[in-house]
Amino acid sequence: MDIKGNQAGITPQDFAALDFVSQDFAARDFAAPDVAPQRTAAAGFTMEDMLWAAGIWSVILTLSPAIVFYMLMVA
Repeated sequence: MDIKGNQAGITPQDFAALDFVSQDFAARDFAAPDVAPQRTAAAGFTMEDMLWAAGIWSVILTLSPAIVFYMLMVA
């Protein structure tokens, strides 16, 4: 690291004497909460999922003959 043009007036010897590894930037009295991992039950498809899928497939199947007919007429 180049520190020759620094504005703080730190000499290379001072810079080498700094101990960056042991500095603890988090508060020492901060204790992380002990959170037990929670397992959620693997839920299946909900009613909303099934209604959404039925709606999408009804649109696809309803419009597909019109789209095929349009493609045949244009091509």
